[in-house]
Amino acid sequence: MFAELASRRENGVELDVLVWRLRHTMLVASTALVGGGVGPRDWAMNAEVTDDYSRTDVDAHVAEMARALGLDGVGVGMLTAASVRRHECSNDEGVDVDVTVGLSHPTWAASDERAANDEAVAGTINVVVFVPVRLDDGALLNAIATATEAKSQALWEASVLATGTPSDAVTILCPIEGASTRFAGPRSSWGARLARAVHGAVLAGATRASS
Repeated sequence: MFAELASRRENGVELDVLVWRLRHTMLVASTALVGGGVGPRDWAMNAEVTDDYSRTDVDAHVAEMARALGLDGVGVGMLTAASVRRHECSNDEGVDVDVTVGLSHPTWAASDERAANDEAVAGTINVVVFVPVRLDDGALLNAIATATEAKSQALWEASVLATGTPSDAVTILCPIEGASTRFAGPRSSWGARLARAVHGAVLAGATRASS
């Protein structure tokens, strides 16, 4: 599934947003601050914001953008300080992946760094994955873990000494109906495809961002 690229103007700055207008409601598992969790969703967006983004009414901000884009129902809203025009796409045997990769704040997950801000909302590496088969709730969460592992592997191979950034987000979408699968780990049939697709897209984005 491919994203629509739209633009908006905020505080005199031209900003872009990737929008997925779902033809049918899909089942989603997401770590996004807006619309995150597990449940049915009608759309998704990955919206570019400025490096100094400081709005605290993030739900209201995403709702504003959704209205301006004509999006109805419940959706997932991700924010990123990376350029969404430079998003990377990948496909592996039916699994579609779209990522934005910015490396301005790389970090190790287990770090001695003190937490600077528990309210950071603008993710730097945002991963959106479409799986064409129904995943049960456990598999959806497993898919998030698999995508995260593949992202970290790609960063390592791109010589980025980090597991990610402090505010990355992952969104997994799959059909809401149909026979479900219980497995999405990296050696499962669909998890392996997901991992390869995420790895390829993140590696391409990280290589370009660090060059």
